[in-house]
Amino acid sequence: MCGRITQTREARAYAKEVGWTNVDYRDRDWHPDWNMPPGRNPFVLHLLGRKPAIDSVHWGYHPKWAVERKLPMMINARLEKAATGPAWRSMFKSGRVIVPAEGWYEWIGEKGHKQPWYIRLKSGQPMFMAAITDFRPGREPQVGSGFVIITAAAEGGLVDVHDRRPVVLAPDDAMLWMDNSLPPEQAEQIARQMALGPEAFEWYKVSTAVNKADHSDPHMVEPIPG
Repeated sequence: MCGRITQTREARAYAKEVGWTNVDYRDRDWHPDWNMPPGRNPFVLHLLGRKPAIDSVHWGYHPKWAVERKLPMMINARLEKAATGPAWRSMFKSGRVIVPAEGWYEWIGEKGHKQPWYIRLKSGQPMFMAAITDFRPGREPQVGSGFVIITAAAEGGLVDVHDRRPVVLAPDDAMLWMDNSLPPEQAEQIARQMALGPEAFEWYKVSTAVNKADHSDPHMVEPIPG
């Protein structure tokens, strides 16, 4: 599961991490977000046009067929089904993108008493989450359009935080993931074999201030005792 992320650097800083130096993104409304929920429009790195680009894209996918079936907005897609499942396969084939972030949150405990945890790379570097989208540059987005983050089964100590995790790739592998000329089978192998393992991450308890989705503050990612 991945239902809340932090995205606190300017777009060009993320672009630089994957070796893009000629990407220009200006957004007067941009501000760092230490507690970004689905429904907002985080930065997405992509190769969906003629050159590398960054766009703000809606986090969440709720197409007409899902509305008709009274399904909730989808924010994640399981890697086990994303390449071949009817809901995802077209996006997996030609809409692979990367969501950059500093980390993500998970919650442990009973309803009403859940404790938030923050997961980030031990290196302190940005992470690159595999995602798929129906967004296309220059095309008017349809109602319900957006992206979903690819998740896989958690491993190692991460299982104690949640049984699912976002597929996080190193910069070079993130570039391969975004190459939509690669066949879906090869992209799936990248996600399965190259996703960073639990040894690359650290996780710790953080303040319950995170529980309020409209609350964003740098202190929210600081560890608390216990």
